Amino acid sequence: MNSLTGSRFSAPLNPIRQWLESLEIRNPQVARSLCKLIPARCPFEREIKFLDHTIVRIPPLCKLNPFYEQIVYIRFKSLTYLADQCGEDVTLYC
Repeated sequence: MNSLTGSRFSAPLNPIRQWLESLEIRNPQVARSLCKLIPARCPFEREIKFLDHTIVRIPPLCKLNPFYEQIVYIRFKSLTYLADQCGEDVTLYC
């Protein structure tokens, strides 16, 4: 378990998680913006090297974000809204 999402740190974040999960998508423009802003998959980790020596290692950013699952869920709800309610082709956002 990630130290940032352990039970000791999890409880204070639960109200924010619940609020994010309860958001409803009702506007096509907002849905399109969310689909463009939220990446389809977790950004890859990076290693910054100098002369074959790793100077800094950046872990995958999703592991650092305690709300990653909720944000991906918002993106999914936006895609579903655009496809089901607006009849749009969402392959542009995949």
